Amino acid sequence: MRAVGRWLLAGLLAAHGLIHVLGAAKGFGWAEVSALAEPIGPAAAALWLLAALLVLASAVTIAVGAPRWWWILAAFSALVSQGMIFTSWDDAKAGTAANVLLMTMAGYGFASRGPISFTAEWEQRTRGALANAAPPAGVVREADLVGLPDPVARYVRRSGTVGRPRITNFYAEVHGRIRRGPGEPWMTFTGRQLNTYGDVPQRLFYLDATMQGLPVTVFHVLDGQGATMRGKLCSLVPILDASGPEMDRGETVTLFNDLMVLAPGALVDAPVRWTLLSPNTVRATYTREDQTVEADLVFSPAGDLLDFRSEDRSRASRDGTSFTRLPWNTPLTRYRELGGRRVAVEGAGMWEAPVPEGHFTYIEFHVDDLSYNVTTPGIAPRDDSTVVQLPG
Repeated sequence: MRAVGRWLLAGLLAAHGLIHVLGAAKGFGWAEVSALAEPIGPAAAALWLLAALLVLASAVTIAVGAPRWWWILAAFSALVSQGMIFTSWDDAKAGTAANVLLMTMAGYGFASRGPISFTAEWEQRTRGALANAAPPAGVVREADLVGLPDPVARYVRRSGTVGRPRITNFYAEVHGRIRRGPGEPWMTFTGRQLNTYGDVPQRLFYLDATMQGLPVTVFHVLDGQGATMRGKLCSLVPILDASGPEMDRGETVTLFNDLMVLAPGALVDAPVRWTLLSPNTVRATYTREDQTVEADLVFSPAGDLLDFRSEDRSRASRDGTSFTRLPWNTPLTRYRELGGRRVAVEGAGMWEAPVPEGHFTYIEFHVDDLSYNVTTPGIAPRDDSTVVQLPG
């Protein structure tokens, strides 16, 4: 919920809650309330006061950011408030509009944060993935870089990995903007991501976006069962459902891209075959279960990864029911030292589509938080790798 809309809604509910105090004031004899013509006894006054406190509590929870359980409080508040309005219908019926709004918001809260939501599934899947993640087995040493091509070894060394614990997972929070094509409007988004490495690497990416003022949620999953990408409008209306062999292959490319960009320290243990093409270009062949994908990696002479290019990823149709294999690349534009590790914090994703679209940027991303070897996403790293907070 955007900040302006959140505060407007909180203000409306606060006013609604304060009006309920009038019923309590009349029933308890605190003040004369000429606007309420019908009699109110002490018992009813207590219920009016309860309704006021519940609605005000709903307003406060919205104002501070609407915690996950807010919809339960909102629904209960609306029911109690409307029950009291029915007892003084002629005087208080106008409050029904506020309760309809409150109940509508409670319904959206249930859909977006309740037990059947993508949020609940994200939490359940991340807990399961981390429960099966092994702790780091020792630290990365200079000797572990011996088998890597020179550009890759420079990149891993420059990332500050040598002497640090091996990476078994990472958790990241990102923001940016995304669009379907070069002629379509950008949508802002925030995302949470957990990748785990081991025998069966997993990738779980949850995205919140805004499309024409309406919220859109998208959930990418790559696990032992394959890859899926599902999306909902207002957390209720399915608008995207992608799966199948092309999706499995494409998400394997993305998993490898994540490894190269956000967890270069894990390359020393990754199932990759390397071919040196030039002093600063390497072809990498990455295998995950039955999927094998290739990418050409372009490095700067100093050792930063500049671009990741692959022809093994497919662009999904708007509804996710069909795929088109297209060249794909992710140029990286900014690096920072993050708690002793140097990683890319800004970049983009590009499709090389046929004309008239051509080679265009469809996503721009900024890394906000990053932690390695976590036990709970974003909270408890197992080693001394720090959670990074970037400005803006």
